[in-house]
Amino acid sequence: MWRWNWEDVNDVHRWSIARHFFAGAVLKLRQEWSNEMRKKWVASVMILLGIISCAHMGGREEKEKIYGNNPPVIEQSFASDRLNIGDLWKIYFLASDPDGDMETIIAVVEQVGRASYPVSLTKIKEENGKELSGYVYLTTKGYDFLYDQELTVSLQIRDKAGHISKPVTHSVAFLSRQTPKSPPEGVFKEKDLGPIMVILRPVRGRR
Repeated sequence: MWRWNWEDVNDVHRWSIARHFFAGAVLKLRQEWSNEMRKKWVASVMILLGIISCAHMGGREEKEKIYGNNPPVIEQSFASDRLNIGDLWKIYFLASDPDGDMETIIAVVEQVGRASYPVSLTKIKEENGKELSGYVYLTTKGYDFLYDQELTVSLQIRDKAGHISKPVTHSVAFLSRQTPKSPPEGVFKEKDLGPIMVILRPVRGRR
């Protein structure tokens, strides 16, 4: 008799399963939560997703023998907190891993009044496995419904051994006639590391 086995599910599907499990259950509550409570909720979910992604993946100890036991670290990050609709929201960061095995950029997008969007996973090139500097970006062109709303993005780095960095979180408000802030000079490379792949949706009841 066939039985469902968690080990048969690949990494991407594990993230999707975990995200959908929480999304429906917390939507109504989160509509009433304060910004501080939402940030704590995001941090808790990121930790849980990290645990799930590492579970049953061939053994942490075996992977550490191959790739090392040091986790990635996001050392610095920056993102403008005010944008016009249509602007490209760039989240800059500087990350490193002494083992040189950074593999994936994990991004979770939050929008007030909605459950979390599906987790976005961006592959890191092999040559950037030890040190990584640049930005991921979220496209807002065509999303007129974002006016006077706020988005929050949490980023983490996962390595080949299954270690996950501590998250960094940035929020942005969409207003009019804004001049986006620029990153501090000389800290981050102006290097495109890939898009945050989510399709934004309007909050029900708002236009």
